Parts: sequence; structure tokens; C-alpha cells
Amino acid sequence: MSERTFIMIKPIAVSRGLVGEIISRFERKGFKIAALKLVKVRRELAEKLYEVHKGKPFYSLLIESITGREVVAAILEGRSAIEVVRLMIGATDPVKAEPGTIRGDYGLDITENIIHASDSPYSYEYEHKIFFSPGEIVD
Repeated sequence: MSERTFIMIKPIAVSRGLVGEIISRFERKGFKIAALKLVKVRRELAEKLYEVHKGKPFYSLLIESITGREVVAAILEGRSAIEVVRLMIGATDPVKAEPGTIRGDYGLDITENIIHASDSPYSYEYEHKIFFSPGEIVD
């Protein structure tokens, strides 16, 4: 059964020229790109995306790490997309991420950890609507 998930390639990966490499990993796995765009993140958008972390010690670091910088937002579609993409990106802390995962291969810091991906159908529904209107998503 096909499922969709939201990913955001973070500014550190964009600035390091890793966008093509990261997207190609998902394509080689068999995921279809249903939406893709480069976005300069406004503070309001960052606060909305990370609203679930408001009040946590690392919240302000998350906001500052993407505000005013470019990210690549995408919707990927494929079998068990949420679960498989989470496995492919690896643990949030790149020190703990397995080699062969995106964070394990390219991550340097937990705050600027290369990529974000939805962790549930609920988070996908919330997150993708922050970046994409219905007309921007290919059926």
C-alpha cells in the first residue's frame, strides 16, 4: 500500500551540496517524488513546524537553525514511506546514527542534523501542509 511522508533537507545539507545525493537515495529506493521545492524559511514557518517542541530546552536552537536559511521540502510516496524513510535517515543524533544512513553518513551535529522526516501519519498531515498547498502535490 502506498503512503506519503514529508521530508525537509536542512540548511546545512543544502549549503554542503548534498541535496542531489539525498534525493537520489530515496529515488533509488523506489520512492516517487510527489512534491519538491526550495524554501527560504521565515521565523513563523519555523515556529509552526517545530511547535511540538515549544518549551523544550532545544526549541530555540531548532528555530534558529533554519530561520532565514534555505531548505528543500519534499513529499515522498511509496510502500511504508514513513517507516522506511525514518530507517533510511537514521538516528537524530548523527553520532548514534548507523553508517549507511543519511545522518550516519553526512551528519555532524544533532541540531543541524541534515534532514527531518515525519514520524507518523499525523505528523505528515500537519507538516506537509506547512510547506505545500494541495495544487503543488502531484497525484
